[in-house]
Amino acid sequence: MESSGQLFVLSGPSGVGKSSLREKVRKEFPELAYSISHTTRPPRHGESEGKDYHFISEPTFLAMREKGVFIEWALVHGNYYGTSFEELRKQLNEHGDVLLEIDVQGARQVKDRFPQACFIFVLPPDRETLEKRLLQRGTEKREDLKARLENAMGELSEASWYDYLIINDVLDEAVEALMSVILAARYRRQAVLPKVRDLLQQK
Repeated sequence: MESSGQLFVLSGPSGVGKSSLREKVRKEFPELAYSISHTTRPPRHGESEGKDYHFISEPTFLAMREKGVFIEWALVHGNYYGTSFEELRKQLNEHGDVLLEIDVQGARQVKDRFPQACFIFVLPPDRETLEKRLLQRGTEKREDLKARLENAMGELSEASWYDYLIINDVLDEAVEALMSVILAARYRRQAVLPKVRDLLQQK
């Protein structure tokens, strides 16, 4: 997928604090667009359509998947999630840099089709902290917590192929780390070379 912008893919287990990181970083970088995914799960408290997700029915999602709408999709904890190929490409071309928050299944699919993206994985400082954050979030049933934690351990095993790993122990420090990654990626050779070519072509 060719585009004029840089794609940042943010992953990590449930409860690690990805949304908090994303919101704080986008306040520092207001030009950084956020790609809104589609999901079949119901909205959580405080979430809204078109801001956090596009909330759709499972039949609608499956029909879109069959049409090849999604650049990536995954079934996570019984709900489908997916990112529109056209919407993502449009954002990259119109806004430049885009942040995409998805799970490791989806991130692998994006890497296959868009290897030049910057892949960032967020880790908890330890298992106990992750469990505490899941409980404090208040969105998990007690019986579902064990499955969430087991899934988190599986996701952590995928961290080794990401470009950057950020431990979210102190939120402000993790925000600074993510901001540093974004700034560094903007000055990578692949990102700047097109501008060099433009300079060389000028008379």
